[in-house]
Amino acid sequence: MALNSVKYGDYQFNGIFSVAEKELTSKKFKMENDKVVSELNDLLTKNYDAEKGYKEAAEKIEHRALKSYFESQAQNRYDFGHKIKELIAKYGGTPDKGTSLAGDLHRTWIAIRSAFATGDQAIYEECIRGEETFSEEYGEVLNDTNLPQDVRDMVRKQKDSVDRALVALRTMEDFAS
Repeated sequence: MALNSVKYGDYQFNGIFSVAEKELTSKKFKMENDKVVSELNDLLTKNYDAEKGYKEAAEKIEHRALKSYFESQAQNRYDFGHKIKELIAKYGGTPDKGTSLAGDLHRTWIAIRSAFATGDQAIYEECIRGEETFSEEYGEVLNDTNLPQDVRDMVRKQKDSVDRALVALRTMEDFAS
């Protein structure tokens, strides 16, 4: 055995390590990174869904303030996606490129519902429902106690922004009626 060092996360271990110990540490670190990348890709896909949903809602909604708000939220989700992509790359992953089936179905439901409803209320209600689900999904990621601190900080910041958007959206209910 030779004197060497092993880096694990933010820790550096110096001393005598066998090749097997280094290999085991490396595999464990890769598994943890893969889990982080998977969770980030899930959030990325959901941000693609939210961005597309807000764009479609902005196209369909009549009220100017809601239209403007939906457009700004679409841009926020786009920006969130870019921050997530940076972390995915940092942790050795490849960003997903498309929306999810669930998101596609939700947008289809909004289209069907708004076709049969009068006014902007149906679109508004579906945006509220989507944001509530989005906030819960961010919360589930934050429940992972093994998240690296930089990922946790970014997810927390984005969740806080989603929660503020939800509060703001709820105050606009009169616009949709």
